[in-house]
Parts: sequence; structure tokens; C-alpha cells
Amino acid sequence: MSENKIALAIHGGAGTILKSRMTAELESEYRSGLKTALEAGWKILLNGGTSLDAVEAAVVELENCALFNAGKGAVFTHDGKNEMDASMMDGAAHKAGAVAFVRNVKNPIRLARLVMERTEHILLAGDGANEFAREMNVESAADEYFFTDFRYQQLLEARTRGTVQLDHATDEPQLIEEIAGFKFQVSNEKPETLNLKPEIKNLGTVGAVASDWRGNLAAATSTGGMTNKKFGRIGDTPIVGAGTYADNRTCAVSCTGHGEFFMLAAAAYDVAARMKYKSSSLIEAAEATVDYLRDIGGEGGLIAVDASGNIAAPFNSEGMYRASASADGGMKIEIYR
Repeated sequence: MSENKIALAIHGGAGTILKSRMTAELESEYRSGLKTALEAGWKILLNGGTSLDAVEAAVVELENCALFNAGKGAVFTHDGKNEMDASMMDGAAHKAGAVAFVRNVKNPIRLARLVMERTEHILLAGDGANEFAREMNVESAADEYFFTDFRYQQLLEARTRGTVQLDHATDEPQLIEEIAGFKFQVSNEKPETLNLKPEIKNLGTVGAVASDWRGNLAAATSTGGMTNKKFGRIGDTPIVGAGTYADNRTCAVSCTGHGEFFMLAAAAYDVAARMKYKSSSLIEAAEATVDYLRDIGGEGGLIAVDASGNIAAPFNSEGMYRASASADGGMKIEIYR
């Protein structure tokens, strides 16, 4: 049996993330957001805390950062609402909790954990999930907290095109400046005309996976979904085995990408299955799963960790916002291929 080693990996989305389209200021803001989240989770692991607490803390920080499509930075539905999904899985207890279509919940990942620990269920959705949030006194936020001009402009552009966007896609200088300067101002004014150029396509989801000193694994994933989504669409994020999975015997996984394909591939569980049934290493299994996603037309990536402290972060897109910390490798923050 390999020695248990603490390790943590996080992601903030994958997609067409090109250095040629990235300003130095914008890149600095993304790296700062990733660093804050990584340090929040890593501090818990260094102090002997649990993997569950570590992934929750990391994802909460990502949800609080308007740069990422989760929590405060959640994109808008076709009806101009913010509907969020999240899930968490405990690799030791082999239990999971998830929520979908939650509104006005400041940190959906906290609610997902409560579903796992306080109910006999795995997935709560819509009005029921929101009612559960109120019963649990989960911190809420008004619509204005989630409103950013940048995200709303994405919605208007998607409506104009009649398309659903996986996340923000623009190189409009003014918008880039707003992101780089972190100028996400609450506003009641909703612009009606836009001229956006789709250059940076970002498959927005955030997530974290961790191994603590006991060898217990955990995974957490959170998202605002797709811009302009209709008809109650749910992606892979709240689906255990598709977007999130953890089992102490194999690995913990959090995915980001075009959710429909991750559901078809049962991507998060697929990594664990390759380790369990083919005796693949963590890196071999993770890379094989991402290769399969490419074969069926899926774009994105995943992060994974095992109890020996090994970390994998393969992706088949141009880039993936990611960061990791381990007992052996120190801290790393990366964006591009």
C-alpha cells in the first residue's frame, strides 16, 4: 500500500483560452483567483483537516470570485435568471449530495454538502432545493449580488444569435478591461445592444479534489450552467459519476466541459473504473477518459487525485484554468496547454 499524502487540485473551467487573446491584467486576475482558492483548501490539509473541508473551502472561494461561472459569477438563463448546480462526494463514506436549479444561494457547494450529510437523498432540484436551503439557513443573496454587466451582455449576445453559450466568449476590449480590473458592478441598467466577438470560449465550471493525510478523498464541483439555457437544462455538474466522483479505493474527480458529453461518457466515474478494472494509474486513466471524450465530440477536461497524492489534470481544449498543491510538488498555477 502506498503512503497516504495530502494533495489538492482545483479548476476554474476549460476551453479556447489563448495566451494571444489574454491581457496581462486579465491573466493576473485569473491567477490570483486560483491562488486564493488553492490556498484556502491547502491550509486546511496542512493543518490536518479533512479532504471534504478542503474541497468545500476551495470551491467557496471560486464561487465568490466573479471571474468564474459559479456562485457570484454565474451566467444567466434565457429568462435572465441565475440558476446554479453543485455536487460533492465523500470518497470514504461513499456518499454524495447535489443540487440543481438553485437560486439566490450564495454558495451552492455548501448546500450540496448539506444534502449529503443531512438527508437520505443525493440530488435536490428547483423549488425543493431552495426550500431545503431556507430550512438549513444557508446564506442567501439578492438577485443583485449575482448581476454583472459582463454576464448580462453575454446573455443578450446569445439571445441575438439564438444560441446557447458554454461560457463567456469575447475579446471586446472594454469587457476585457472590466474583467482585468475586476469591475463587476451591480447595476439595474440592462443594455439592449451589443457587438461582441466570440474569441475566448470558456467551458465554465469550478471544482476541487483532495486527498487528506488519512487517505480520504473528496470531490466538489459547482457551476452556473450555460448562458441562455432553456427548458430546465441540467449538465454534468450535479450528476454524480458524470461531473463529480470520489472513492478512496481509486480517485476523486471533478470535470469541466460540455456537460452533455461528460454525461454520455459517465466521465468522472470512468476514470475510477479504469483504475479499478484495468489497474490503470491515475494519470493513465484520466488521460484515457479525456481522449474518449474527444473521440465522441466532447471538449473540456478534468482534475483527479488519488490517496498517494498523485494529481492528474488532462484536457483536450486550448486551455484550462487549474492549480494544484502536493506534498511532493509544491504549488502550481496554470492556464494554457
